Amino acid sequence: MDAVDPNVFRLAIFVLAVFVGYYVVWSVTPALHTPLMSVTNAISSVIIVGALIAAAAATASEGAQFAKGLGVLGVLLASINIFGGFLVTQRMLAMYKKKDKSAGKT
Repeated sequence: MDAVDPNVFRLAIFVLAVFVGYYVVWSVTPALHTPLMSVTNAISSVIIVGALIAAAAATASEGAQFAKGLGVLGVLLASINIFGGFLVTQRMLAMYKKKDKSAGKT
């Protein structure tokens, strides 16, 4: 019996992770969405570290420019994700602030 191709195995893990992630996010109560956003920002920071390592580890071997390009792209996309996550978290936290009733009166 031949061994399973590693790419098929990785694809199966990715598909399972997508399904688990979808059901976990949609089963979270609305009150816990802000902490969930904070956790995803922390995960994105780990992705940035990995992308920086991938970009720095590329040497003069074949495909080094492609690896550096993917590393830089990973840093860029994870940075956008973190920045957007912080903006969304800030807006979500602003919804819980009490409004100043005396500000509208003259």
